[in-house]
Amino acid sequence: MSDAVKNLIIKGREVVEDGWQVLRLAEPVEGAPAIDPATVTVPEGKIIVPQHVWLVQRELLAARAAAGDIGVWVGSDERPEAIKDDLSQFALVAVDFPKFTDGRGYSIAYNLRVRLGWTGELRAIGDVLRDQLFQMRRVGFDAYVVRADRDVHDALKGLSDFSETYQASVDQKVPLFRRHARLTAGA
Repeated sequence: MSDAVKNLIIKGREVVEDGWQVLRLAEPVEGAPAIDPATVTVPEGKIIVPQHVWLVQRELLAARAAAGDIGVWVGSDERPEAIKDDLSQFALVAVDFPKFTDGRGYSIAYNLRVRLGWTGELRAIGDVLRDQLFQMRRVGFDAYVVRADRDVHDALKGLSDFSETYQASVDQKVPLFRRHARLTAGA
């Protein structure tokens, strides 16, 4: 299999092959009825389904989720609290960034980690670029699907763009001013 055909992602701090596929529904066309999530066919294999599809097809997908073949992705306009009771069933949770300038996914990731206690793989999907990776890691992401027109190996370097952080977050619970040993006045 050539590199062009491989599905490469960043997991942790390395580039790896990935066997997951993201199920995306067609955008509704003006004047046409919206796609009913209850009628969507979820293909076989390891699939990351939209949150709204999971919510209406939970009973149909539960056995596949138990086998580790179902993940769920949360849209930037959705609330992860809707799946809080189901989190333990998923192999992974992804957060969609519909465009580079939409920062709602950072809050969703933070809430999944801190408020909802998600400890499994948290993946960023959508319009994911190198410039975002360092901050994405700070709020709890540990896997990244870089936009198809970008070099995943170059994007990996984005995780090391900075050597220190000032604020507390998911990756560093204590802010810099609390970590720094201050010199006493007489020293």
